[in-house]
Amino acid sequence: MRSDALTTSSVFEANRARGAVRFDVHARDGVTRRGVLHESGSLRVRFPSPEGEGLSGVFVNTAGGVAGGDSFDIEIAAGQGARLTLTTAAAEKVYRAPGAAAQLNIALKVAAGAHLGWLPQETILFDRARVHRRFDIELDEAASLLLCEIVVFGRTAMGERMEQGEFIDRWRLRRGGKLVFAETVRLDGNIGAKLGRSAVAKGGAAIGTALIVPGDEPLIERIREASESFAGEVGISAWNGFAMARFCAQDAARLRADMMAVLARTGAALPRLWLR
Repeated sequence: MRSDALTTSSVFEANRARGAVRFDVHARDGVTRRGVLHESGSLRVRFPSPEGEGLSGVFVNTAGGVAGGDSFDIEIAAGQGARLTLTTAAAEKVYRAPGAAAQLNIALKVAAGAHLGWLPQETILFDRARVHRRFDIELDEAASLLLCEIVVFGRTAMGERMEQGEFIDRWRLRRGGKLVFAETVRLDGNIGAKLGRSAVAKGGAAIGTALIVPGDEPLIERIREASESFAGEVGISAWNGFAMARFCAQDAARLRADMMAVLARTGAALPRLWLR
C-alpha cells in the first residue's frame, strides 16, 4: 500500500467517533430518580422534566451520526420499582462505511417491579452503510419492558435507497436468568435486491420490531383490533410470557404510524419527541 494511502487510513481511524453512557435509576417514595451517570465521547443523555412518577431520558449523539469504525456503548440499570422511558433527540443516521463497520452495544437490566421503555426514533441506513448492533437484556421475572426499534434502508422521500451494505442485529433477552429470546438478523451484500424478495420485505424500505414484556393473548387481540388501520404489514404473536410485533412498510412514515397505533393499544405513553 502506498504511503499516502496508509496516511489517509490512519487519519480515518484516528477520527472515529467513540461514545459511552452508563447510568442507573432507582425509585424513592414512588418517584424515579437518576443515580450515578457516566458519559464519554460524543454520546450524551439528557433528562427533561419528570413526567408523573417516571423519568424520561433523551440520547444525543454530538457526532451528528454514525460512520464506519465508530463505536457506541450504552449500559442502563433500572432498580426495583423504577420507571424509565428512553428515546433519541432525532433519527440516528448511519453513513457509508469504507472500512470497518460501526459497533452499537446496548445492555439493559431491569429489576423487580421496574419498567423500562426503550423508544428511540428511527435508525436510517444510507447506501453502503455497515453497522453491527447488539442488545443484551436482563429482566427480573417481575419486571416489564417495552422495546421498539425501526430501521430504514434509505430515505424514500429523498429518492434514496440502500442498495449495498451490511446490517447485523443481535438480540438476546434473559428473564429470571433464563434465555427466553435470541435472534440475529443479518443483511449484507446486495441488500436492495434482498429486500425486494417476497419472503424478506417485498420491496419495503423500513422494518421494525416491538418487544413487549409481559405479553399475552389478550394483548395480542387488542392490537389486532387495530389491524384495519395499518398502512404496512404487521405480524403479532406471543409466547414465553412476552409479545412481539413485526413491521414492514414501503417507507418510514407508514411504519412509524403503524408502530404508534400498536403502542397505543399497549397503553404506553409515547415520548413527546415522537409527537412533533
